[in-house]
Amino acid sequence: MAIPKKKLDRSAGTGAAVFRDTLYTSRILILADGRELAVVQGTVSAPAGDSLARDYLQQHPDFQPQE
Repeated sequence: MAIPKKKLDRSAGTGAAVFRDTLYTSRILILADGRELAVVQGTVSAPAGDSLARDYLQQHPDFQPQE
């Protein structure tokens, strides 16, 4: 009997903003301060208090905010 895979809700309770990458399913983004954000399965998230990451993702044309 196959066990169904659980979907991870990356934004549940964390206040993180989740964005869909419209070009790639996997890549590493380098922020201005040298930190990395990983795109995994076509999505990337930024924590609630991380204004640098949120601004980067909101302004980049490859990323669309998800609800």
